[in-house]
Amino acid sequence: MLRDAVSNLVKFHNYLKSRSDVRIKDYGLMQDPLHMTGILLAYVFFSLYVGPRLMANRKPFRLNTAMIIYNLSMVLLNAYIVYEFLMSGWGTTYTWRCDLIDTSRSPQALRMVRVAWLFFFSKFIELLDTLFFVLRKKQSQITFLHVFHHSFMPWTWWWGVTLTPVGGMGSFHAMVNSTVHVIMYFYYGLSAAGPRFHKYLWWKKYMTAIQLTQFILVSIHISQYYFMEKCDYQVPLWIHLIWMYGVFFFLLFSNFWIQAYIKGKRLPATEDKPKQNGSISEPITVVANGKHMENGNGTAHNCTNSKIILGKVKEI
Repeated sequence: MLRDAVSNLVKFHNYLKSRSDVRIKDYGLMQDPLHMTGILLAYVFFSLYVGPRLMANRKPFRLNTAMIIYNLSMVLLNAYIVYEFLMSGWGTTYTWRCDLIDTSRSPQALRMVRVAWLFFFSKFIELLDTLFFVLRKKQSQITFLHVFHHSFMPWTWWWGVTLTPVGGMGSFHAMVNSTVHVIMYFYYGLSAAGPRFHKYLWWKKYMTAIQLTQFILVSIHISQYYFMEKCDYQVPLWIHLIWMYGVFFFLLFSNFWIQAYIKGKRLPATEDKPKQNGSISEPITVVANGKHMENGNGTAHNCTNSKIILGKVKEI
């Protein structure tokens, strides 16, 4: 039994080596799936179990400066990724329809390989979103949607960029996702900068709409494959998976939109206070009696002889 299991693992390892794109094998975390899977499993375990217990009897950290630097750095990184995707084909030679994978070693093809890996690696940097939640004791923000999205996305992309050459139709959703993250992390950076910038965050609600638009664009683009008379895309499996991914996350984010902005419409807009790097609603109660109080975001408010009860703070 054990011998058969070991034999199957060896066969699978040899299969991975034979199918791996040789142009990307020397990049970080691309040698085998064990390292990246281990990191993501540790992330899930820390997010749901270890982190909350470590912080249970500790005060939340005030990390505004670190979060401003992190969020604005992510804006620049994602903007660079979008630019590289455009220069690797989407803004130069691609038709935006049946764009095939370039398996050559041309400068443009190697540029696509590099930006595909950079997009993959950026997903591991984004795990810091959850670390900030844990250290700030915002455990209610660490939802199924949040953890699943942050762990499943990099895991699936590893297989995509390793087992098949990257580029073509299968890379469109990565470019769109990075574009959305430029906007998203810019919003988070402003939010972390303090109350004086909150007046510029009136468009918070529309961040979820932008996320939904992302999944619609990805689904429409990839759906072209099913209506073309002929498209010789080399790995149809990724077409099907991307379509399912777009539809699945559209449903998840639609459910959040309903819960936060339709069922939550009873909240006055003036009571909607922004938080950094959020992904779901968090119930909070603020009671102020002539004291300088703080809400769940660490944003200070002066209240006199008042009792303010906020049912939910809606967040993207």
